[in-house]
Order: sequence, then structure tokens, then C-alpha cells
Amino acid sequence: MTQEPITLLQNKRIVLAVTGSIAAYKAADLASKLTQAGALVDVIMTEAAERFVTPLSFQSLTGRPVYTNLWQNESSGALPTHIAHVGLAEGADLLLVAPATANTLAKLAHGLADDLLTVTALAARCPIVVAPAMDGSMYQHPATQANVATLRQRGVTIIEPESGRFASGLVGQGRLPETITLLGHVRLALGRSAALAGKHVIVTAGGTHEAIDPVRFITNRSSGKQGYALAQAALDAGAAVTLVTASDLPQPVGAQIINVSSAEHMQQAVLEHLATADALLMAAAVADFRPQSRADQKIKKKDDSDEAPTIILARTPDILLSVKDRRSTTGRPYVVVGFAAESEKLLAHARAKLERKGLDLLIANDITAPDAGFEVDTNRVVILGADGSQTPLALATKTRIAEAIISRVTHLLP
Repeated sequence: MTQEPITLLQNKRIVLAVTGSIAAYKAADLASKLTQAGALVDVIMTEAAERFVTPLSFQSLTGRPVYTNLWQNESSGALPTHIAHVGLAEGADLLLVAPATANTLAKLAHGLADDLLTVTALAARCPIVVAPAMDGSMYQHPATQANVATLRQRGVTIIEPESGRFASGLVGQGRLPETITLLGHVRLALGRSAALAGKHVIVTAGGTHEAIDPVRFITNRSSGKQGYALAQAALDAGAAVTLVTASDLPQPVGAQIINVSSAEHMQQAVLEHLATADALLMAAAVADFRPQSRADQKIKKKDDSDEAPTIILARTPDILLSVKDRRSTTGRPYVVVGFAAESEKLLAHARAKLERKGLDLLIANDITAPDAGFEVDTNRVVILGADGSQTPLALATKTRIAEAIISRVTHLLP
């Protein structure tokens, strides 16, 4: 699958250090995806890593020289190789060691400098992210855990390995996470000093489920994709993100995830975290109605009758109105963004909702358009402001729409 360009990664210099783990093959995919995302990837390989993957593989995937030897005399790259570690370290936006063996962790923790990777690590002034990968018993060994703790204390980000089956046939914690997870940690590390650093953003996503009986419910077509894109855009901008979701999509790395089902559950979760929120983006498609009563047992049809059950509906809580009431006394969150998915009179209905619910911004989209809105990867919206502004955004991926919305929120925050 092709990696979509990531705004945060455009022209970022990432030094990817690959060490001698069987998981080195995953690093090739990571190098490819980082390059597709827009990063400039300089690969350092240890001597042991070359026994698993060739330098030519990484050079082909990144289009850039691969560095393997502290003492090499020639290179097709622009960096003078006799001081390659200085050039690599000083010009880097991020040093990512993936996979990192137990031996590499020990070297980094104790400040050894006997190869290009360790010398570069000592010279680096950029964030350092390390992804250990080894047999489970090796990772759990007290020596390895002490080295991991030492690196954390120095500010190094450790991506915890996952549990699973190893090449040895054993099962435990020590597997290198998949590329999508590693990319998430890279984004988290690079975004820490961005515009929303120190801010707390709540995002809601997905369509709520209002139970009829133990197996049936009322819901809508919302996939949650726009909400998840907003959460990722806020993370890229440096925010601490709480994602209150009724969807089951891949989770953005670094977000606090709160899974909910009904409108009532979503309201409780939002209000519980509101006191520390700087911004709230209510992208969820919250059901307006729920069954007045929920059957304790599955409702059965009668084979000898065409009679159908009557379901009486009741209103669900209006989350934005409850936020408006809370905000009037606490002043938090500073910015509230609502969403309006309309099938007619888009701007009129959206403007009325913005005013009625005391919003700072309202994102309106026409759900009758087949290429925008529900269940697709693109959207076309109009951003309405409390100041009377009206900004249309042409058809784009939900990622790009989310970035534009987060940019507006950033400028509204004190």
C-alpha cells in the first residue's frame, strides 16, 4: 500500500539506524514508507545488520546513500565520510534506531562509540527514538531493562516491542511493531515542539449506537474517518489528544483513547475531560434519537403474524449544549468546533447550529455528495466562524481537511 504524503514529514531529515536483528526486514518497509511520506531518509547499517538486509535494498528504497562504516573512504553521498557521524547527527531532525538489538541498547546506554551508529548517537542533538527487537527472554533480562530505563531517563523515546511468536518458535514480548505503529511514533516525536505543544484537544469520532435490544441498535453511516484524521492532525501539531470514539479504526499513536457506544456515554466522557481541554472538536455523528426503552432480551418475530414491534423514540442528550452550559461557568474549552452533516439548506442549517450552540467554528458538509462525507476518504466542507466568516475547502482527503481545521483552531487558541 502506498503511503500518503505526511505534511509533518516533508523534507525532514531522518537518520534510520538498522542493527542486526531478524526484524531488519521490517526496517526496509519503514524506510520506504518514510520516503513516500516525504522524509529524507539516511540509513546507517551496523555490520550485523548487513547479514540480514543489503545496503543496496535501502539505497534503492530511499534514493540516498547508505552508511555502513565509520572508516569508509568513499561514498556517493554529499556528506564527507571521514566526519559522516557529525554531518549525519547535526543535520538530522530525528534519529530512529529500528530495530535495536540488546547489544545496541547496551552500547547506547553506556555511551560506547565503536561504530558509525553509536558515534552518531553521541553527536546527535535531535530527538532519539529507539525500537528494541529481540527474543522475549533477552528483552525481559534485568540488564536489558536497566539499559532501557537509563535511555528513558536521558529523554530517549522507547517504542515498546509487541508480544508474539519469534523466529525461535518461542512467544513473548520482543517483536518489532508494524510500520504503521513505528510511523506513528516518528510523528509523535517530531510534533512535540509544534504549534499546539502543551495544549489538550478532545476529539469525538464515529456514529453512536443506541440499543434496541441486546443485538440491535440505531446508528448512522459515519465511519469516524474525519474524526480520526483530526486527532492525528492535532497530534502532529503537538497537542495532547483525547479521542472519544464510537468507531473501531486504527488508533492514532499517542492519543488517549476512550471507547464509547451511546450518545449518553459520549457525553459523560466529554464532560469528564472538559476541565483541562483547550479545544473540543465534536466530529462524531451523535444520534439524535434513541429507543425510549431497551428490551432486555432479543425481540423475536412471530412466525404466525405479520405484526412488527413499535419502537418509540426519545431524544438523546445534546452534547454541545451541555458543553455550552459548562463553558459558560468554567471558560473551558477555549475553542469549540461543531460539525453539521446536512442533506439540504447546508449553510442556513449550519449557521443556525453554530449560533444556537455557541460554537467558535462549524464545519458543514453536504452528505448527498457521493465523493465527500460518510464512508469515503475525501471531504468537501465549508468552515463557518462565529465572526461571520465563511471558508469553503475544495474536495481533498480527510487528512488535508483535518489539517486545515486544526490550523484554524490553533490561531483561535490563546
